[in-house]
Amino acid sequence: MKKSLIGSGLAAAVLLAGCATPPPAATPGATTPGGGATAAGSNFLACMVSDEGGFDDKSFNETSYKGLKDAESKLGVKTKELQSQTTSDYAKNVQAMVDAKCDIIVTVGFALGDTTAASAKANPETDYAIVDFAYDAPEKNVKGLTFNTAEPAFLAGYLAASITKTGTVGTYGGAPYPTVTIFMDGYQQGVEYYNKAKGKSVKVVGYDRATKNGTYIPGNKFSDVAGGKQLATNLVAQGADVILPVAGPASEGGLQVAQESNGNVSSMWVDSDGFTAMPKYKAVIPTSVAKAMDLAVFTAIKDSLDKKFTNEAYVGTLKNDGAYLAPFHDWDSKISAETKAEIEKLKADIESGTIKVES
Repeated sequence: MKKSLIGSGLAAAVLLAGCATPPPAATPGATTPGGGATAAGSNFLACMVSDEGGFDDKSFNETSYKGLKDAESKLGVKTKELQSQTTSDYAKNVQAMVDAKCDIIVTVGFALGDTTAASAKANPETDYAIVDFAYDAPEKNVKGLTFNTAEPAFLAGYLAASITKTGTVGTYGGAPYPTVTIFMDGYQQGVEYYNKAKGKSVKVVGYDRATKNGTYIPGNKFSDVAGGKQLATNLVAQGADVILPVAGPASEGGLQVAQESNGNVSSMWVDSDGFTAMPKYKAVIPTSVAKAMDLAVFTAIKDSLDKKFTNEAYVGTLKNDGAYLAPFHDWDSKISAETKAEIEKLKADIESGTIKVES
């Protein structure tokens, strides 16, 4: 993928946050608002192509897929999906959707950026939306669906710093994509903010936002759970007792390490609420840094159906509920009232612009 597209595409999306039209605000985790089945919907075909993580990744593919199925049930549209097994499947799967005469093709994941752009340019009559990617100069028929997860990740970093017993927290990623490092940037900034506010010196291992050096799954394999577990084990060996894995299905490796630690290590989840997505690990998940990808996908499909589709990038934020810190669930009693109040204040300050989260 071209470096200019990787580096500046997401930046463009964040700059658009102030002017992009968001989906209707919703309570995080709430049911997607319905639109009612229509006669037009019955003839409309909405299609989706996953990245190699697949639609059962308990993360961004699965949450995006929910948006497709919500459109099917609430708008009365027909749907079709293809699950990619490897990166070599991307181009042929997208082309298969073109051949199926889909009205809108939604691709899931940063890695499909070039494939989606090329297909959209070759098929200007078809609408395209892509989760976790945006373009500097998109074709008129391509909409980027992006999420400023640095904001809720900042809150997660602050929380991690408040609950660590070792004074060290850690993070690892699936690949050095901007849609991965944006979580890690926010997480480290949250820790730094806690240190400054409290006069502490909590350390972050696994990532350095100043140099952008980080710990990633070998071969950038988001499906490599064993690789994720090894990275989490390495972070624990460096003293980390609170981990933020940003690696799709490979993030389960962090949960496994936490579960096997006899209560000494906790691990957060990303993209969806891990408490509900990964229930067998709920005892070790303090919170999750989540994205309302289902709502963004649903709205893109509805706009296409209603002939209101534009190429204006959508950016989910704390303010529009497109990105959020999940509830503490079973950890609620373990987090002090003081910390909860501080996190609520930080959230309000980020939403108002008083605190700037950089990524």
